Amino acid sequence: MDEIRLIEIKETILSDNENLAGLLRKEMKDKKTFVLNLMSSPGSGKTSLIMHTIERLKARYRIGVIEADIDSIVDAEKIAGLGVKTVQLRTGGFCHLDAAMVKTGLDAFDLDALDLVIIENVGNLVCPAEFDTGAIKNAMILSVPEGDDKPLKYPLMFSICAALVVNKIDYLGLSDFNMELLKERAKKLNKDIKIFEVSCKNGNGLDVWTDWLIAQISAFLS
Repeated sequence: MDEIRLIEIKETILSDNENLAGLLRKEMKDKKTFVLNLMSSPGSGKTSLIMHTIERLKARYRIGVIEADIDSIVDAEKIAGLGVKTVQLRTGGFCHLDAAMVKTGLDAFDLDALDLVIIENVGNLVCPAEFDTGAIKNAMILSVPEGDDKPLKYPLMFSICAALVVNKIDYLGLSDFNMELLKERAKKLNKDIKIFEVSCKNGNGLDVWTDWLIAQISAFLS
């Protein structure tokens, strides 16, 4: 029987992706373009948060958005309706973005004319956490209806994010969601994670979130 040669494809793919992601970050530093990678489950409010963020920051920054979806362009149409430069990446079945896909999106922009690019990653809490997109910062959204146990189920996602936005806090009175328990679980995985309690429905907490983002962009551009 011939010897079987085992090749670890995933390790090679991740290594190549990390190398490209590092090159993208260097390019963004040279271009002075801050890239935010926003991740979440479907229906948690990524598009709503992006739209509110744009409304609060568009007078300060030149903004572009990369929208990723398996097939639909619905979210991209909403963002473009705000007058923001938008690129739609149709992943065709892929459940995440990687650095090569993001580079394709970034190459469609004139980066010299943008200060901030927001990536709306594909909606799930598993695959997007495994692939470095080359973004300067990662952030995630968790909505109250999803429950406070998600750090136990998806630890990697919480570990790689600089910010956790807890959306739909207007539902807190209608659920058994324990905010303090969530914070404890998230901080156990990532002691430096910043946690923001917001409602995209009534606007509560959104200014605190955008103030943090402004501080990150200012530090990056300085």
